Amino acid sequence: MPYAVDFVNVSTVGLESSPVAEALAGLRANEARYYKNKYDHVFTVTPAAEAPQVLEWVTRILAEERDIAIASPALEVTSFEVDGLRMAYVFYESGLSINVMYGLEDGKKRAVGFKLSQGMEVPEELSTRFKFARQKSKLAGEIRGSFFVIKGEY
Repeated sequence: MPYAVDFVNVSTVGLESSPVAEALAGLRANEARYYKNKYDHVFTVTPAAEAPQVLEWVTRILAEERDIAIASPALEVTSFEVDGLRMAYVFYESGLSINVMYGLEDGKKRAVGFKLSQGMEVPEELSTRFKFARQKSKLAGEIRGSFFVIKGEY
């Protein structure tokens, strides 16, 4: 069942099985606030099992672009279009959030972003490939993030 993420009253709904559920909920709320403020978009997530095509698209890009397979189970996903961009997010049980920003027109920005919830270790599959920058968030505490540019067509 879809869930509109509330960034005023942060909830762990759908993320309870994560060992860093509160931090992951804050990270998810941080994303929801960004899209509401910038695009007036309501950030709505769905259990990963109910939208397998979103998880498959993100998984395919990770595998084909960088030979990355995420070990942690996916809990929630979302996919939407704003301002000529197709966006997809996957929130994992480990506390990892992956987003794909895919410009619909040739020459537009296309990238994969990784964000780590406060309190989680860098997943082994990412630790040797990426350096993570730190940023502060009122909703999520400290977020560590990294990204790579997508070269292929998806």
